[in-house]
Amino acid sequence: MRTHTAELSTTDAATAPLWRAAQAFRLVTLLYAIGQQIASVPYYEHPRLSWVLIAVMAIWSGTSALLLSQWYFPEATGKIRGWVVFGDQVVTVALIASTRLVADYDWYHGHQTLPTTLWIANSVISMAILRGPIAGVVAGLAMAAVVVTVRGQWGQDVWGDATAPVLVSVGLALGLAANTARRAQGQLEHALRITAAAQERERLAREVHDGVLQVLAFIKRRGDEIGGPAMELVHRAGEQEVALRVLLSEQAEVSDSSSGEVDLRPLLTARATPTVSVATPGDPVLVGRVVAQEIAAAVTTALSNVALHAGVGAKAYVLLEDTGDMLVVSVRDDGVGIAAGRLAAAESEGRMGVSRSIVGRIAALGGNAELLTDGDGTEWEFRIPRQPAR
Repeated sequence: MRTHTAELSTTDAATAPLWRAAQAFRLVTLLYAIGQQIASVPYYEHPRLSWVLIAVMAIWSGTSALLLSQWYFPEATGKIRGWVVFGDQVVTVALIASTRLVADYDWYHGHQTLPTTLWIANSVISMAILRGPIAGVVAGLAMAAVVVTVRGQWGQDVWGDATAPVLVSVGLALGLAANTARRAQGQLEHALRITAAAQERERLAREVHDGVLQVLAFIKRRGDEIGGPAMELVHRAGEQEVALRVLLSEQAEVSDSSSGEVDLRPLLTARATPTVSVATPGDPVLVGRVVAQEIAAAVTTALSNVALHAGVGAKAYVLLEDTGDMLVVSVRDDGVGIAAGRLAAAESEGRMGVSRSIVGRIAALGGNAELLTDGDGTEWEFRIPRQPAR
């Protein structure tokens, strides 16, 4: 059997406590209205009719409280709740107007209507929780106008009456509270999704690293040692290792579509291998999704070049720094380096891999990529501003 919480949408779960508190308030105000009825009935022209109307008030209060509270009817959401709130407005207006049927002018002009001001506030509260502060204020003003009309107080007396300020304040306060609850619920669910995604990513990374990636690394190492026909196996293993690491990096990109930022660190740490060390800050490095993807792609290309050209046994080191207004990413290796003029010659020959995959990507982000090389290895340094030039 599903629980009530599981049956509720995000909006319903956020406002459920408000709905239930509002129904408790409804029942308390019903008791106050009954007490007021007992005190006022001797002054009514039609006391029996007033008791019938009080009975209608009590029946509606109980029915609407059950439908809106979700204690016994958790499915009373959406259209059902909307119809109940609409009925609340109609019943309240009808009961206010019925004051003229049970009392004479001298009484209703100077006293509360048959449904007291506190009980009338329930319809305003329901509208505010359902539709927000604007709807709550409009409902408060509408109910205040009906009360003033029924009591015949459209004159200077209306400005000294507390009905309108009370109802408008209630509608505004409860509407703001409902909106705040919805936003808080959304932020909570967003945080839970991020936590769940991070846990799943870490679990997957451990399993892949402890199993498949280690086997692939072993195959590559042994293939290099054997040489000859085994080199094809080495290349195949290398391709599958890259594919798996890309999959892990994609898992790191899970985030709410309402937020265009992701943490850059997991996308870089997913590139770590026994021959690639990755160092990142302790705090999240949040950047735009596209920026993160382009930086990660540039780093991947640089590491691929290390694997292809740095020589057997070369190791690579990736360092991410966040200076506040600038991201600095360094990819360094301890290999044989690149001969002077080699990149320019490759570009003139029409081989644009490095130029497009690394320099072009970083330049498109408003940054610059600088290559440093000597006999002790090669180092790429990417400098990307926090707010890329458009």
